[in-house]
Amino acid sequence: MPVHPEPTIITTADQVKFIDTPASFRQVREVPEYRFDDIRRDDIVVDIGANVGAFALRAAKLSCHVVAVEPICTEILRENIRLNRAAVRVIEGALGDGSPSDIAWDDCHRALPTCTLGMIIRIAGGCDFLKCDCEGAEWLIDPCDLAGVRRIEMELHIPPICGPPDMRLLDAISREYDWEIVQEPCHGPLGVLGILHARRRT
Repeated sequence: MPVHPEPTIITTADQVKFIDTPASFRQVREVPEYRFDDIRRDDIVVDIGANVGAFALRAAKLSCHVVAVEPICTEILRENIRLNRAAVRVIEGALGDGSPSDIAWDDCHRALPTCTLGMIIRIAGGCDFLKCDCEGAEWLIDPCDLAGVRRIEMELHIPPICGPPDMRLLDAISREYDWEIVQEPCHGPLGVLGILHARRRT
């Protein structure tokens, strides 16, 4: 009977565990660019572009209702959720306009249907806190779908990662939220406008 070696586990300084699995895509384990210490216990947190769970696993320490949306890294994401015994629900999919699309992350490509933000929120049962990192698909968000979202943490992309930004999204956010865009040191300037931190005005 073959003996399978125990998988190597990486534990971060804040005690989040990740399986160290070789893959042809980057596995993001730290997310210092995002602010999320104001997640409430009853918040529905939606993490779009969850990768292997760096944000979702940390959010699950604060909220009982975390939904991770991921098209490429879902197998490793689910392993990391089990490893951390985290209450995170996975949606295998991608943000888009609802039509099929070729989704790419490094050397991995998958053709699959996309979901609008409104569709994702309906599947999740709502959204109080939205984290979004989806390589340019954020510009496809219909601002009307942000109704009810209290907090947004979103990486904003520019060419060459995606087409030109649709500023209607930022115009809509500026009317309803207090916000800023910060270029964090962990990101190079190529293709990244910055991280949007937004809090709905009360």
